[in-house]
Amino acid sequence: MVQVVAALIWEGPRFLICQRPPYKARGLLWEFVGGKVEPGETPEQALVRECREELDIRVEVGELFMQVHHRYPDIDILLTLFHCTIAEGTVTLLEHADAKWIRVSQIPEFSFCPADKEILERLQSGEGLP
Repeated sequence: MVQVVAALIWEGPRFLICQRPPYKARGLLWEFVGGKVEPGETPEQALVRECREELDIRVEVGELFMQVHHRYPDIDILLTLFHCTIAEGTVTLLEHADAKWIRVSQIPEFSFCPADKEILERLQSGEGLP
C-alpha cells in the first residue's frame, strides 16, 4: 500500500482543487494537491514538499481531516488529507492542468478522482470543516 498525502487548502469558505495533467493516470480528473510520502519523511513534510513542487507554495499543515483507503486497478493507496493554509507564495501550476478555488456547494460541478469520494461526502455533510 502506498502512503499518499493531500492538502485541503482553505481560503475563507473556499478550498483549492487541482486538475490532473492529461498524460497521467486519472488524467483531467480533479483532486487535492499532494503525492507520495518518500522514505524518511513524515506525512506533514511530504505535504509541504509536494505543494512546493506542484504549486510553488509553502503550506502550513493543520489538523488531520481524514484518511481513506482506496484500491485503483494500478495502485493501492492510503490517502491522508490535512487541513492547510498557504503560508507563502501564490498558486503556480507546475504540474497540474488547472486549479480552482471552490465552495463545498460546487463539488458536484467537477469530476474528482474516485479516491476522493468519501472526502467529498464528508465535506458536503459539513463535518470537520474549519
